[in-house]
Amino acid sequence: MNKTNIKKLSIAAVLAAVAVVGSMLSFPFLGAKCSPVQHLVNIIGGVYLGPWWSMGTAFVASLIRNITSLGSPLAFPGSMVGAFLSGVMYHWIFKGRPMALRLPMAYVGELFGTSVIGGMLSFPISYLIMKNTAATLFGFVFPFFISSVVGTVIAAVIVTSLKRVKAIDQFMGETQ
Repeated sequence: MNKTNIKKLSIAAVLAAVAVVGSMLSFPFLGAKCSPVQHLVNIIGGVYLGPWWSMGTAFVASLIRNITSLGSPLAFPGSMVGAFLSGVMYHWIFKGRPMALRLPMAYVGELFGTSVIGGMLSFPISYLIMKNTAATLFGFVFPFFISSVVGTVIAAVIVTSLKRVKAIDQFMGETQ
C-alpha cells in the first residue's frame, strides 16, 4: 500500500469515527433520523478523498451506526450517494476549474445526492426491509434535504477554512 493510500485510509477512518460519534447529535424529522454530521463528513471526504473513498467511508459509518443502533437502514442510500456525488462533482466533473466553483459543486452534489437520489432509494428499503407501508417514493426527499442543508452549511464553513489554510492539502501532498 502506497503512502497516499495510507493517508487516505487514515483520514477515512477518522471521518467514519466522527460520523458515528456525531450521529448522537441527530433529530427526528418527518419519519427520518436526520444526522447533519454525516453530511459534513461526506463533503470533507468527497473533497479530500474522492468519490470512492468517500462512499466507502459513508458505508462504514452507516454500518457501524446500524450495528450500534445509532442509525437506521435508510442511512446507507442517503449517505453513500451523497458522499459519492460530492466527490464526483469536485474531482471529476469540475476538475481543473477554479476552487470557487468546485467547492460549491461539491456541496450541491451532497445535497442532490442525499436528498433526491438517496431519498428515492430509501423508499424500497423502507417499504421492503423496514415494512413501512406508509412510505412513498418522494417521502424521504424533504427530510433528507433538511438534514443535508444543516450539514452542508457546517461543511461549507469548515471546508472553505481548511482549503484557505491548506492544512489537509499539505498533509495529503496536494499542491492546488
